Amino acid sequence: MELLIKNVRLVDYSKDCYKDIYIKDGKIEKIENNIEKECKTIDGKHHVILPSFIDSHAHFRYPGLTYKEDIESGSLAALGGGYTGVNLMANAKPPISNMEEVNEVLNESERIGLIDIHQTASITYHFNGEDISKIDELDDKVKVISEDGQDVASNIVMLKAMMKAKKNRKLVMAHCEDREIAKIDSRLSENLMTIRNIELAKEAKVKFHVSHVSTKEAMDYIICSKKKGYNISCEVTPHHLSLTDETKYDVNPPLRKKEDIFYLINAIKGGYVDMIGTDHAPHSSEDKENGANGISGIETAFSVCYTTLVRNNHISLNKLSCLMSKNPANLLGFNKGEIREGLDGDLVLVDLESKYKVDSNKFYSKGKNTPFNNMEFYGEILATIKAGKISYVNYNRRDCLDYR
Repeated sequence: MELLIKNVRLVDYSKDCYKDIYIKDGKIEKIENNIEKECKTIDGKHHVILPSFIDSHAHFRYPGLTYKEDIESGSLAALGGGYTGVNLMANAKPPISNMEEVNEVLNESERIGLIDIHQTASITYHFNGEDISKIDELDDKVKVISEDGQDVASNIVMLKAMMKAKKNRKLVMAHCEDREIAKIDSRLSENLMTIRNIELAKEAKVKFHVSHVSTKEAMDYIICSKKKGYNISCEVTPHHLSLTDETKYDVNPPLRKKEDIFYLINAIKGGYVDMIGTDHAPHSSEDKENGANGISGIETAFSVCYTTLVRNNHISLNKLSCLMSKNPANLLGFNKGEIREGLDGDLVLVDLESKYKVDSNKFYSKGKNTPFNNMEFYGEILATIKAGKISYVNYNRRDCLDYR
């Protein structure tokens, strides 16, 4: 399979130039000017090509909760948002805790065959808060363990789990929440557990990742810890960068105040935030009406972040590409995340000047739950390319996609 992309503005974490890109057998083979090949060709004039996005944090609800989402609908939603790789959390039904359960997800992903999926395993067996024995049985397919959706309540269990993760070369990813404190103060809950988890990770000398940071205090502690050389990384979400608590919408952690948003954005500008994870959390309309937390966010993530961060002159498009592609790809070991010869031919074609209105009824995700519905954003996804194959085309903009 061959694909040639001509006359396009090419942007990744380190490049911003006009080149042609030739993809063969799923890999980027050549990046030059004036490439001529007899193969399928896209004329990218007036548009921008970026490395496809990689989501460090998503929920596809498989198995057991597929009325909310499944591997196929989640993968289609990912492609619609410009993503070709995702890291799925373990809170399915039952939670993903051993290799049999991990392989069930990976086999289903391979059967669907649309995007690359990494499946996170839980820290304790089926989230029971105590049994960490399954960590030793996880093979190299599993790079991350997490209790996302909650946190490990016991200090000693979390410390021992981190020690096992260090021994088995796993990244520990934490949803920082003290569930007892959360009943009275969600901010204090996040802040306390961020401090606890970072200090335990320091003791265990394990690589540690803080999920969906939302408060200025938690981010401040992360910044201080990074300055001290701790082996930690962190992510923020599009909704915590763009919406305040004045938007009444149930997410966990909750939407915060304007000063928290300013602090998170300044942390991005200062280089302390490693990546943007969507925390894509699709729900049925009935579940959402009953108070389920979460946003179906993978299809709007780029445009929300581009509009919020780049068009408002906080960061460059190169920096956004680093946050949404290069860094999460490096974290998860994907052979993509930048536009370079030898890497996977996974790219996304975008129109940065197009302003469009979000219509959740047109989401590929089963979850139509979003506070962004009817809002307008710049940065429309025109097409997503997976291994040199055009895997998604925005049919509303098909007239702008010139290919033969």
